[in-house]
Amino acid sequence: MRVTFASEAAPGHSNEDFIASTPDALVLLDGAGTPVDSESGCVHGVAWYARSLGSTLLAGMTQGTGTLTEILAEGIKAVASLHDFICDLDHPGSPSATVIMLRRTAGVLDFLVLADSVLVLDVIGEAEPMVVCDKRETKVGTPYRAAMDALDTGSSAHATAHRRYVETLRDHRNRDGGFWIAAVDPLTAEQALTGTVRADQVRAVALFSDGASRLVDRFHLATWRQALGILDESGPDELIRQVREAEHADPAGSRWPRGKTHDDATAAYCLLSGEDFSVRRSEPGAE
Repeated sequence: MRVTFASEAAPGHSNEDFIASTPDALVLLDGAGTPVDSESGCVHGVAWYARSLGSTLLAGMTQGTGTLTEILAEGIKAVASLHDFICDLDHPGSPSATVIMLRRTAGVLDFLVLADSVLVLDVIGEAEPMVVCDKRETKVGTPYRAAMDALDTGSSAHATAHRRYVETLRDHRNRDGGFWIAAVDPLTAEQALTGTVRADQVRAVALFSDGASRLVDRFHLATWRQALGILDESGPDELIRQVREAEHADPAGSRWPRGKTHDDATAAYCLLSGEDFSVRRSEPGAE
């Protein structure tokens, strides 16, 4: 299995995505950013949370034998302990992150997806790839987007509306009828989407943070099949370049209303074969 990945921060911001791999495992997290002037109760920040949880999960997948759900639960618990008594873990804005975990063992691929990052499997013999994405946050948030989407992205009025939108969604985070994302409660792991497929039935696997998947699911400038083609032929850097090109062409969000003009964008492409596993980081900007 050969892995190529790239991660690029939104222009002018630090990267709150996390991507890392070992010979048998791959993990991608997209930290849920805290809008300016919005409290989080945490002194560490979202990037710290994504990197702390991501590295913990990667170690758990390579050093343990538990299920991905169990590893995620233990990882959330471990990271919560790192800032317990330092930060307010009961604060509704406590740092959180989406999670994708992929592990190959004994000829099978196990995967886990929590929140709105996207996993795409190119199944051999199938015309369309298998797409795994937790859409509960989108369903919950849609009724609250109208006021924000009607304003020019980047304007002060839009920034205020975006902050209100994010703070409204906090009331639906990690509770029944809402959506689920990694934060401080290990029981959240039980809400993740999981599955297992035979490795010899899959040609390739792609992982996207929502800043990279927007080329398909928000901008509709490519299909998932076409996105796989871009990754296969030109690599993750090219896919992110196309995302940035679209963002720059619509800075005010008039064509594609969105919470942020630019977002951190991370994409990974895993090509399965009989060869030994190898990893290549795309430069510059790999996280």
